[in-house]
Order: sequence, then C-alpha cells, then structure tokens
Amino acid sequence: MRRWLLVFLLGFCVSAAAAARPKVALVLSGGGAKGMAHVGVLRVLEEIQVPVDLVVGTSAGSAVGALYASGMPVEDIESRFINLDWLSSFRDDPGRVFKPVRRKRNDWRFPVTPGIGVGSEGLTFGGGIIAGQNLGFILNELTHDAALVDDFDKLPIPFRAVATDLETGEPVVIGTGNLSDAVRASMSIPGVYAPVSRDGQLLVDGGVANNLPVSVAKSLGADVVIAVDITDPLMDKEELEDAFTVVGQLTTLLTRRNTERQLEQLGDHDVLIRPDLGQLSSADFYQAKPFFELGATEARRHAVKLSGLSVAEQDWRAYRERLEQRSFSPSLISRIRVEGGNRLADDFIRSRIEQKVGEPLDTDQLENDLKRIYGLGYYETVAYSLERLPDGDSGLLIRVRRKSWGPNYLSFGLNYEDNFETQTEFNVAAAVRMTELNSLGAEWNTGLQLGTRPWARTEWYQPLDYGYERFLTMGAEYKRESFNAFNGDGVRITEVDLSTSEADLALGMELGANNEIRLTYRRGYATVDEQVGAQVVPYKTIEKASANLALEHDSLDDAFLPQTGWFAGIRGKLERKSLGSDRNFDSVRAMALAAHTWEDTTLTGLIFTNTVTGGVAGIENSVVLGGFKRLSAFSRGEIAGEDAALASLFLREQFGGPLVPWFAGVGAEAGNAWSSLGDARWDNLLYSWSAYAGVETGIGPVQLSTAYNNEDDWSAYLSIGFSFTRLFE
Repeated sequence: MRRWLLVFLLGFCVSAAAAARPKVALVLSGGGAKGMAHVGVLRVLEEIQVPVDLVVGTSAGSAVGALYASGMPVEDIESRFINLDWLSSFRDDPGRVFKPVRRKRNDWRFPVTPGIGVGSEGLTFGGGIIAGQNLGFILNELTHDAALVDDFDKLPIPFRAVATDLETGEPVVIGTGNLSDAVRASMSIPGVYAPVSRDGQLLVDGGVANNLPVSVAKSLGADVVIAVDITDPLMDKEELEDAFTVVGQLTTLLTRRNTERQLEQLGDHDVLIRPDLGQLSSADFYQAKPFFELGATEARRHAVKLSGLSVAEQDWRAYRERLEQRSFSPSLISRIRVEGGNRLADDFIRSRIEQKVGEPLDTDQLENDLKRIYGLGYYETVAYSLERLPDGDSGLLIRVRRKSWGPNYLSFGLNYEDNFETQTEFNVAAAVRMTELNSLGAEWNTGLQLGTRPWARTEWYQPLDYGYERFLTMGAEYKRESFNAFNGDGVRITEVDLSTSEADLALGMELGANNEIRLTYRRGYATVDEQVGAQVVPYKTIEKASANLALEHDSLDDAFLPQTGWFAGIRGKLERKSLGSDRNFDSVRAMALAAHTWEDTTLTGLIFTNTVTGGVAGIENSVVLGGFKRLSAFSRGEIAGEDAALASLFLREQFGGPLVPWFAGVGAEAGNAWSSLGDARWDNLLYSWSAYAGVETGIGPVQLSTAYNNEDDWSAYLSIGFSFTRLFE
C-alpha cells in the first residue's frame, strides 16, 4: 500500500512539474535574407530540447516561423532554403517556357513589361514592382502540409504572422486563413511587392509597424519569450556615402525604432538573441549556410539560460511526436472552384487545369497549369489554396486577380548593333496589348518600331474555344529593310531599300504547351524606296500573295540567352499568281536551336536553312546574313541570296552573382547564301570565329564581341538585345 502511495505521489509531483513548465514563445524578427539565421537558432533549441509553445514572426521571421510551427523538421527547413531559387521570388514571370508560342514570337522585340496599363483615363500603374506571383508559388509549396489549416492555433505549434495595414500604419496580427497568404502579407515589402488584400485591408510588410512582435507573444499568454532580433543597426554618418545607403538607412529607421520599443517589454526571464552577421546583408539570399551557423553560434552563447527551459528526454520525444502529426493533410479533391475570374468565364480557367475531381492533388501539375494561365498575361496573381468542405472532403480553390493596371498593357524594347565601321542599327519599339475583348478572350495587339529598320504590326487574335487550342488571327504589317547585291567577285554593286506592306488571315492551333501550327494567307505589295548603285531591281512595285504553313516548337527559357530548351520551326511558302501575286515560287525555311547548361557553362547550337524549291523568289524574299552571330566577321547584308544556310556553335560561361550576372564566350559559325542551294560546296562556305562578353540587363544582353573570318578580315560589334530566333521571321 505504501509502495502504491509513493508511486502516486511521485507521479503527481512529475505532473505538477510538467504543468508548471512556462509557456515559451519564439519571436522572430524580419530582416530579408538574414532571416535564415533564425533557422540556426531553431537547430540549437532542438539540441538543448527546448519546446516552443507559440511562434510569432514578422516578414522573414514569419516565413521561418510558419514552417517550424507547421511541424517541418529543422533539417528540412535548412535543405529547402539552401536549394531554393531565391531569385525567382523577385520575379513574377514564371518562365518563358510557360508562355504560349504566340507570346514568345515577339518577346525579343518587346522585352520590357513594366506594369503600365493604358486606357481612356490615361496611364495606370501596378501596386508594386513585383506582384508576388512566384513568391506565392514558393510559399504554397513550403506550407503545403498545412494547406487545410484555417485556424493557426490548430497547427502543431500555434502561430501568428504580423503585417502592417497600409492605410493606417497599424500592425495586423494574422491568426486565421490561408497560411501561405499570411506569410505573403507579412513579407510584402512596400514598393517592391504589391500589397496583399485581406478582409478589406491592404497589407504590407509587418516590419513597418512591429518588426519584433514581443507584445503579440505577451498578449497571447507567453511566460517566457525567446526573441531573435536580426534588425539592421543604424549606420554612422561616415557610412552614408550614396543614395543606396541613404535609402537603406531610412528603411532601418522604420524598423529599428519599433523594435526598440518591443525590446523594452522583455523581462529578466526572457532571452534576447542577436546574431552577429558580420558583412552579410539582407540581400545575401544565397548564403544560407553561413546564416545558419551564425544564428546557431549566437544561440549557443545563451545555452545556459536556454537550458533552464529544456525538458526531459521522454517529454521531448512526446513533443516531437506531436509536431510530426499530420491530421490536416489533404484528401481527394472533391470540388474545384474558381474565384475572381469576373471578366473571362470560369470555363476559361477550368479548361486549362488538368486536376480532376475525385483524384489526389497533383501539386506539380497544378502549378504548371497555373503558370501557363499566368503566362497568358491577364492576371496579376494566379494562386491556389485548399479548403475543408463540410463533409470533411477537400476542395481546391483557384484564386485569380486581374491586373489592376489592365486590361490594356504597354511594353517596350530596344535593339542596337554597331560594327564600328560602316553599319549602325538602332531601333526602339513599343506595343499595346488590349485583352479581354470578348468572353472568349480576344486580343488586339499593336506594335511599332522606329529606327533603321521601321516596322509596324496590328493584329486581332480571336480564340475559337476556351482552351485557346484553336484560334483565328487577322493582321496587317509594314516593314522596311535594306538588301545588297554583289557581283561574282563578292563586290557590292547595289543597295536597295525595300518596303513591304501586307495583310494576313491565319487559322492556327496550339499543339500542347510549346507547339503551334498555323496556316496563313498573306496579300500585299513590295515597293523599292531607293536603289543606290547598279539598277538590279527592274520594278518599282510588285504584288505579293502567298499561302504559308508553319509549325513551331519553342521551349527556350530565354529569348536572348537561353540556358535550356530548344526551338524548331519549319515553314513552307507558296506564292502564286492565282492567289494574286506577280510571282510564282515555292520556298521552305527551317531552323533548329538548342541550349544546354552544365552548372555555369552553356552550349548553344543553331542550324538554319532557306531554299527556293521552285520558281524565282526575287530580291524582296532574299535571306540576309552577316552581322552579330550571323557570320559575325561579315557585315550585315554582305551575304544575301534566295537560298542560304548557317550553322553555329557558341560556348558561354556565366559569372557574377544572381543580381548582376555577366558572361563571356566563344563561337564558331559557317554558312553562306547562294542563288541556288545546289551551288553550295564545302569550298565556298564562309567561316567566322568570335569571342564575346556581356552583361544581362532589363532590355536584353549588352554584348561586346570581336570576330575573324576565313578571308582574313576582323570585325567588332556592340550589340543590345540580340536574339537567335529572329532568323526564323
């Protein structure tokens, strides 16, 4: 009897001791990339076996805190951050590969899409440099295991994210809703990311109002606060040397002052951890491992005080088992709902999503589908979340938000090529794209290019179904180009300026994600504007009419400097008097381009040919070679003919960081142009070898190159915005 009484008293004492354990809150501040130091602190807390009962985070701290609160092991958090494509979180474009072929066709000409719309009221602008599309995908993937949780108290560890009300400047504590949306709001840096709309409020980064939310943890009943402060210190006046440091100081002033007020609420029993991050900054996203170690090092300096919060092995195992439970994992998808598609029918969204009702959620396929919807250019964000239905099943909610600066958008471009001798090309371009013109999503696109190669095009694009698999286009185009004619000794004998004006009607079909087939009828005329030298063109104007059948595949990841993917196209052209032309001829144009990357080294190969298979095409249909990366050591137009072939191989090495990348490479090219491809011989091929270097910019790569050919000639180029795919025009 005494033995049982002793066991009972011992158990009662242990239970009382456990019940007396203080409620420990982990408070994580914002700080951009420096937030990865929080992960090192988590590692030490687990080593010492300190259970956390509440997590409160701001900005980067909310991202780390949400993952830990959802039960993700620390080693998994570390792995995710090390392998994360951080640069993509600062871009909205999910990648060129997710755009339809028709969008890719002119993206080299209009690469700058600054978030400017145009309408009857004038110009409109987006709410931030970045809408946060890719960031949303990243956060969705990271918080996938908690996708069905709408009350953050039901997470393995209760969690709160802190944002700022943009209208009032007051802090907003988020404890319900979608977890990834909460984190997205908490880290929405003003002026960089667009604000997040939630419950009638516009929310931005929580660091503006409360960067170290100790007060939130205290209000939720925390007995002990472990606060991790990574807020930037204020710089001395000697350090304020330029505009960037001044802007950084102003940003720090906003967060530092409210952080100091929060630090005043810490008591003697609380723990303040301030990692010394040295020269690492809030922009060093690719320095995950050093951040982890510096955070862990500082946490270990507080090991004695933290050890007072540790628990016995048995209690720690029970705590970890509770964190690893996944009672909120999604089941089969029993309903798919679209929210926000008020201008285009919901059928349009649903037709492009392959997820089926009654099947498990395929996250990878769903994100690819949503990226393709985003690639159409209609929406500011395209996101998804899961919702728990009354019957216990899971529903998929697709949330789209129309661009606030739409539905008509401006884009711009610039291309430049100078060989420092006789040739300079400079063109500026602008385009307006009017969208959502009917329930099927018709568009009207108009582009204008001014400079040495004037060009203008307007086109009506009419889908014939919601899935955009079949479409009709009607357009008109004008362009002016220069052609050269040479005698048998290779001496230029004339230069012809030729203008072409055409109208066209096309029927097309998308064949999968990156393929398109199009049948086009074109009718117009070509006019000789000026002819200098020998009068080799006997006419002033010639009628043109043709039927064209083209098949294209384009999975290149970049229009200018592709690292992966390939382009393949073949186009047959029949120009006939019976169609309204003054000529009878047939031609075929084919091109293949592939790029592959090993770490920082990219190999790009190209094969191009154009041949007239019957009849005489005339100078207005000549292929023009020469110029940068088109037999580089020859001037543009120095090589021209009805038939042409070109093969090239370029090796490029990437240098520099992700924010300011530069590159250098070498290339070899071989080809020529002939009056007939049957005249092609190994001994009349022209060769060019080149070396080049450049830097990537928002308007395209700026490249400086030098080239040497088999005729002992050298040339040099300065080029902006070169694209291989222009050859297939």
